[in-house]
Amino acid sequence: MFTHVMIGSNDLERARVFYDATFAALGGQPGEMDARGRLIYVHEDGRLMITKPINGQAATPANGGTIGIAAASPDHVLAWHRAGTEHGGNAVESPPAERPNGAFVAYLRDPDGNKLTARSKPTE
Repeated sequence: MFTHVMIGSNDLERARVFYDATFAALGGQPGEMDARGRLIYVHEDGRLMITKPINGQAATPANGGTIGIAAASPDHVLAWHRAGTEHGGNAVESPPAERPNGAFVAYLRDPDGNKLTARSKPTE
């Protein structure tokens, strides 16, 4: 349904360190900077794009917004969470844990305050 998610950052190099580490923990590739100065992460048909706001104002996180990232397993979720906290992110919500439906879930805020979650598929 979605082609991409775009979030703002006030420091693209700091964002790159965080996102390169968290996506590597999930088996992803480092981001690439495009000609317009946006940091882009590609997986299958989707993109996560990080940019300085085009209106010149400071980037701020969405109040109530969360970006969900698919993980292959609970071990990947834990590796993602560890990589994030070691590269400028902050653990939020509850500690990484299995939910009643069997999905394993963790939450972080990136260095700019954007809320992210990684989750494995629920057990059938």
